[in-house]
Amino acid sequence: MLRTPLYELCRAGGGRMVPFAGWEMPVQFSGLIQEHKAVRNSVGMFDISHMGVLRLEGANPKDTLQQLVPSDLHRIGPGEACYTVLLNDQGGIRDDLIIYDLGAIDEERGALVLVINAACADSDTAWIRERMEPAGLTVTDIKNNGVLLALQGPQAIPLLEQLSGEDLSGLPRFGHRNLQLQGLSDSVFTARTGYTGEDGVELLLTAEDGQRLWTQLLEKGVAPCGLGARDTLRLEAAMHLYGQDMNADTTPFEAGLGWLVHLEMPADFIGRQALEQAAETGPNKRLVGLKLEGRAIARHDYQVLHNGEPVGVITSGTWSPTLEEPIALASIPTALAKLGTSLSVEIRGKAQPATVVRRPFYKRA
Repeated sequence: MLRTPLYELCRAGGGRMVPFAGWEMPVQFSGLIQEHKAVRNSVGMFDISHMGVLRLEGANPKDTLQQLVPSDLHRIGPGEACYTVLLNDQGGIRDDLIIYDLGAIDEERGALVLVINAACADSDTAWIRERMEPAGLTVTDIKNNGVLLALQGPQAIPLLEQLSGEDLSGLPRFGHRNLQLQGLSDSVFTARTGYTGEDGVELLLTAEDGQRLWTQLLEKGVAPCGLGARDTLRLEAAMHLYGQDMNADTTPFEAGLGWLVHLEMPADFIGRQALEQAAETGPNKRLVGLKLEGRAIARHDYQVLHNGEPVGVITSGTWSPTLEEPIALASIPTALAKLGTSLSVEIRGKAQPATVVRRPFYKRA
């Protein structure tokens, strides 16, 4: 099991550690519900140092990386970022990621930062290097045993403004910049992104600065949060979890991520031919949101029923602390994906009524 630089601080703060993607990570501190509500109502922080962070550098890096993703990278400029996916030749999703455009670093070269999932970090890195380095880009692990920390919630930006002494009202969602935070030795790569459905940032720091910042935030009353709350928060916001809501056998169209596929751009990319065919025929299945009656929770791989017959599976499910009802994402036939469709989920041998609803389940006004 790998450990992040915040491991001992998490344990000292009451974190209950569990195995996750080859790492020992905190699943909760004070309790899932308390941590969830801290992020929805105020501010919480997450150790996400298990994720991968790569820097791609060279001439025309967006043109070169475009070979691997279906989203038009020229829609973002320096200081901006986009969410997208890596595909295989069949158009299946091998991972999802965020790409940050650092702009030009000199007259001939530009740079990008990629944040990739922990479970796929090693395989993604090898796969990206294999394709990008022969094309002239250098690929570097810039996390370098450092800290990636997520500060999330309606009070996250005001708190960061206090720490940096900067007005961040001009930093848009998916914008990023380097900030100097009080008490830290190095500038901090700061991105207004997150996985909770709330405003906030993700911060890349050295191990020493990450430990200092974690301690500072604790002293300011910021709630440490674990993987449990991270999962309920992202599911309320209907954000996908790779390996559950999508995988290498799922196309973006089937995962409800068709908006990431820009077939109108002239550039070729891995999986383009398969997605062009899929766009013509339309997907046979779709990812939908479900609300269940009662209090029973639908879990991953539970069967979804229509008129008593199995038609699909739950990909993610939980009890929503915000809505106080069970919610789930499910992969079902396209013909049954219309809003308001009545279905059921088999839970411990009983068919629990469920309804197809609009996603996300929660969105801050």
